Amino acid sequence: MKIITKILLTSITVLWAMSGYAQPLKVILDTDIDSDVDDVGALAMLHTLADHGAVDILGIIVTSGERHAPLCADAINHYFDRPDIPIGVQKGIELREFSKYTKKISEEYEHSLPSYEKAEDATRLYRKLLSSQADSSVVIITIGHLSNLRNLIESEPGEYSDLSGTALIKRKVKFWSAMGGEFPEGKEANFYRPDPASTKKAVEQWPVDVIFSGYEIGNEIITGADFLEKMLSDESPVWRAYQLFNNFEGRQSWDQSAVLYAVSPFKNEYWEVNREGYVKVNEDGSNTWVPGRKSNHAHLVEKMDPDEIAKIIDALMTGIYSSKF
Repeated sequence: MKIITKILLTSITVLWAMSGYAQPLKVILDTDIDSDVDDVGALAMLHTLADHGAVDILGIIVTSGERHAPLCADAINHYFDRPDIPIGVQKGIELREFSKYTKKISEEYEHSLPSYEKAEDATRLYRKLLSSQADSSVVIITIGHLSNLRNLIESEPGEYSDLSGTALIKRKVKFWSAMGGEFPEGKEANFYRPDPASTKKAVEQWPVDVIFSGYEIGNEIITGADFLEKMLSDESPVWRAYQLFNNFEGRQSWDQSAVLYAVSPFKNEYWEVNREGYVKVNEDGSNTWVPGRKSNHAHLVEKMDPDEIAKIIDALMTGIYSSKF
């Protein structure tokens, strides 16, 4: 199985190189790496792609009040030999401990971030990263709630740029890939919990293209089961997180779907994209797709068999270790 997986991963990498990007795609990941484990899988995918020159992980924004969440992200980055990826957090919020895996990962794996409080301010880091990049070059991927994105939108000119948050986004961001919402309508956790006001603000005031990977997309794509357990070393924090979360019973790939859409040259083979309308977010965080006029909003529609997409995601989640097999 390991030989087959190496061949599969090599094929994915070659295809990516043949039809992909002349330069690595600049990515900022905004994650609530706490209650669910798909955030870990999404981050692992990005590290695989970074190893093969497809992406450049500029920074990680942790949108979570879980005390160990940024330490967990930092530990994963260290394990994948990227200890210098900056991590930003939302300041001034109540911190709690509730994750099944973040504390254990931060205790069992090396990291350099000493505490949540020592992480950079998320808004400041967002502005710092964006201002240093070429125009229309950065892809923001959100796989959590949108408090920090709202703060970026509302940010004022300052140390790193004389542009407002909205103007800075408009100049520097290529597009936003968001795991959030349910289509054509529904009430999905990233939109309504814990900060629906920020969801409404971010969705309504976002100035460039945004593509939503709704609940219904990742819900049908099951990864992180036997394949991941067998392919990864038990010394891997990704392996450990999935063990702690549900002992490799498999999990939906909500977050990984948003990552795959953001980075893949083959995204149009995986999903259709509905651009004929816009997302209406209600005060409680529920949402409706309003068909009709074109906007800068779009959402994914199932096209490829979810089981086939699961194979691609599982390969990318485990591919960082291909050189060890």
